[in-house]
Amino acid sequence: MPNLYLIPTTLGDSSIEKVLPAEIMEVVRSLKYFVVENTRTARRHLKKMVPEIIIDDLDFKELNEHTQRPGLELLLEPVRQGFDVGILSEAGCPGVADPGADLVRIAHEQGVKVVPLVGPSSILLSLMASGMNGQNFAFIGYIPVKPAERASAIRDLERNSARDHQTQIFIEAPYRNAKLLEDLLAICNSQTRLCIAVDLTLDSEFVVTKTIANWKKAVPDINKRPAIFLLQSS
Repeated sequence: MPNLYLIPTTLGDSSIEKVLPAEIMEVVRSLKYFVVENTRTARRHLKKMVPEIIIDDLDFKELNEHTQRPGLELLLEPVRQGFDVGILSEAGCPGVADPGADLVRIAHEQGVKVVPLVGPSSILLSLMASGMNGQNFAFIGYIPVKPAERASAIRDLERNSARDHQTQIFIEAPYRNAKLLEDLLAICNSQTRLCIAVDLTLDSEFVVTKTIANWKKAVPDINKRPAIFLLQSS
């Protein structure tokens, strides 16, 4: 049976050669069918990966948070017809904090071989560079937006980290980064460690771990920049 390839993309406007192995480009050249979050950006990603590719010869189907189970199963129709299919994320690795995981689950249920390809993950890159516990960690995803719920969630993160000796990893929409950082500095204990990882793999990359007390001395401008946060309390 044909394969379902999980194709990573860059985390931003970095060079392909810096973050993606040449093997990925070879896989892309071999594929006609793609499942993507957004066709427009996927076309741009593929053209950047393989400049000579003829985009109009490719078949794109979209998969996002609105796709229902019957629609998911239809996305694997090319596989049943004998063709390999590639899943392309908006940024980083498909299936990780990404709706592609739903299609991968169905592929396993139907006996389709799933092939993950090597590429950048903001979760792992930030954890590697944080100096925090890399043997016990949890990715929480997005923090609540409403003030009371957000404050409660931050206190839970800090409490869980101390109880389980566990690094807590979380994200926010770039335009809300500054507010999240403001709340973290206001709510967390002064000796809790916070890592802020911004623009990973880009020339403007910024990865720094400090205590909350030390962050308060110089607050960085991270507004509207892709960021990931890691917290460890003792």
